[in-house]
Amino acid sequence: MDASVPTSHPRWPYAVSGLLAAAAGAAAGHLVAAFVAPEASPVLAVGSQVIDATPTPVKEWAVRTMGTADKPILIGSVAVVTLLLAAAAGLVSRTRPLAGRLVIVGLATLAAAAAVLRPTAGQLDIVPGLVTGLVGVGVLTLLLGLVTRREAAVVDSGSANAAAGPESPTDHNARATGEEVSTGRRSFLLGAGATAVGAAAVGALGQKLTADAIAPSTMTLPTPAQTLAPLPAGIEGKVKGIVPWRTPNKDFYRIDTALVIPRVDVDSWELSIDGEVDSPFSIDFADLSSMNLVEKDITMCCVSNEVGGGYIGGARWLGVPVRQLLERAGVRESADQILSTSVDGMTISTPVQALTDDRDALLAIGMNGEPLPRRHGYPVRLVTPGLYGFVGSTKWVERLTATTYAAKKAYWTEREWATDGRILTQSRIDTPRGLANLRPGRNVIGGVAWAQGRGIAKVEVRIDDEPWREATLGPDANVDYWRQWFLEWDARAGRHELTVRATDMNGDVQIEQRAEPFPRGATGWHSIPVLVD
Repeated sequence: MDASVPTSHPRWPYAVSGLLAAAAGAAAGHLVAAFVAPEASPVLAVGSQVIDATPTPVKEWAVRTMGTADKPILIGSVAVVTLLLAAAAGLVSRTRPLAGRLVIVGLATLAAAAAVLRPTAGQLDIVPGLVTGLVGVGVLTLLLGLVTRREAAVVDSGSANAAAGPESPTDHNARATGEEVSTGRRSFLLGAGATAVGAAAVGALGQKLTADAIAPSTMTLPTPAQTLAPLPAGIEGKVKGIVPWRTPNKDFYRIDTALVIPRVDVDSWELSIDGEVDSPFSIDFADLSSMNLVEKDITMCCVSNEVGGGYIGGARWLGVPVRQLLERAGVRESADQILSTSVDGMTISTPVQALTDDRDALLAIGMNGEPLPRRHGYPVRLVTPGLYGFVGSTKWVERLTATTYAAKKAYWTEREWATDGRILTQSRIDTPRGLANLRPGRNVIGGVAWAQGRGIAKVEVRIDDEPWREATLGPDANVDYWRQWFLEWDARAGRHELTVRATDMNGDVQIEQRAEPFPRGATGWHSIPVLVD
């Protein structure tokens, strides 16, 4: 073969074609899912299955390492892996076009399967995956056609130049095929660029429609039958650096497995109470909100919270005591748990006693004087004082089933987390921050402590190996709410270790020994180093 005739072509257009085909398909699927079910979006559906299949130690590592960014990172990881596989599909298409298309179809099939295998999947949840496959294969075929036309022009150009010989470099045919090469290159680049812009626009539209569907509720909260007096001012105004005594809704932590916030129509929402009960029944939102509502200040905490961590917050909740509904249903003595189910299929086990005793576990519809935010469980969520969220705080709840631990296991029970989930006594230093540089003289150490169901009786601080000093406590709301505390300190130059511990109203001192959150919550005293100079 003459050396002037090209024998190979660049591979990057094929990889780009595969990548853009997947991006366009996923964007189209995401847009369709906004109308069908956001959870059926290709990347989100696969991501949800990845979460469910992830071993508990890996989940704990993800929460500990990435915090509330774990979901965006997971979604990004799924997207990156998908795009890499799609790029590989494009490269395969260079020699085996059918095989490359089958890879794109396989990726779309995987997404469709992930969507329809969800516990709450509907008949239309397969549609976003089908659209993803159709658009992906169509875009790949279009872009590969442009690549093939460009390469055919390159071959013709090389043949024409070879035939023209060294004496005729400007032969008309050679010029013509050269122009075809340039035109083919421009066509591919324009096609690829248009595909990229179109995929971004379609994906953004799908995201906007999904976000609009979960906009904040404009519902007006009913007046509670029992109204609490406003909380007195916390000490955050006096001690800079301590978190607010009442956590604003926008700052309240969110830890759950939902990659997309469920869309719930309050007008069609119903709560069903069934299982081992004498009189199963359902109640809609209007009837629930017309019951005798109560307000209660409750601090919630995630079991994944590390010693000194921030997955905790205090709020004033408005809702119906769960025991009223369970009494109406008549829970049988054989039941030892209430299995609550979310609209997205999430299940949580709560001991029957925790929902029927005098602690006032709530089916909450309001949070800090506002309708329950959608990201925190709108329209109704379970709030159980004294228990970690994984056993007592089901969001978007739609069913309460009286059953036994032997008969049914909830999501976290299957993953070997503890079944009781009682919140342990903990305390935290908020100010100063670890490794802070302080000036000698008067400084203030401050933070929060909590022991839901028992209350905080005392907080003590130790500087280095000196004797423990009792801190001043902030106002007290009730035993289910946290306490702020502070201690004035005359700091001397040097490096110091600050440690805090709390004592509950039963007289039990916070556990000193360090333990990881799994399986029943972290223990240990919070300590931080500071430098005074």
